[in-house]
Amino acid sequence: MRKLLLTGFEPFLNFTINPTMRIVEELHGKIVGDYQIQSEVLPVDFRKAGKLLLEHVDKIQPDSLISLGLAGGRYKLTPERIAININDGESDNSGNVLEDEVIESDGQDAYLSTLPIRQMVNRLKEEELPAEISNTAGTYLCNHVMYQGLHYAKTRQIQMTSGFIHIPASHELAIQHGKIPSWSHADLKRGIEICIKVLSER
Repeated sequence: MRKLLLTGFEPFLNFTINPTMRIVEELHGKIVGDYQIQSEVLPVDFRKAGKLLLEHVDKIQPDSLISLGLAGGRYKLTPERIAININDGESDNSGNVLEDEVIESDGQDAYLSTLPIRQMVNRLKEEELPAEISNTAGTYLCNHVMYQGLHYAKTRQIQMTSGFIHIPASHELAIQHGKIPSWSHADLKRGIEICIKVLSER
């Protein structure tokens, strides 16, 4: 049985609910495909999130790492293709406001996901869930943790597949927010389980 580290985030900015948090909590300890899932919720904090992610990786030593993030406004499940070596964006939950800051001084400008993102998108569509590859994870915390996971695997030369999947809002969040598209929690969770099954078939 292989090990999968699955991470989500706490609520942030004007999103009072983060559906990734509920998904990872519900999948913690479950077996999907041939993966035993270990879940962790990360803080929306530039100074803490990447550090905690790598502490979890060191402790769990997973075969694969999938991080999840909310993309309020997107209406498809979007595995990310690339993470860039930049922190930038609005204030995080601790009040940090970063501009054009390098994530890792010794890191590459960018890293490509090592997840089977095309196969994930194709399978999601076969299962009648809207999906497409995203070519930008932004420069906020989602990009930050994606970059940290890939940089860790590259520099440590370990065979850990790693990447990031953005999900739309849940209906619960959309009702509170008022202006964003949404999916049911059941479909959001099913979509992530499908992606994990695709990964397990590699």
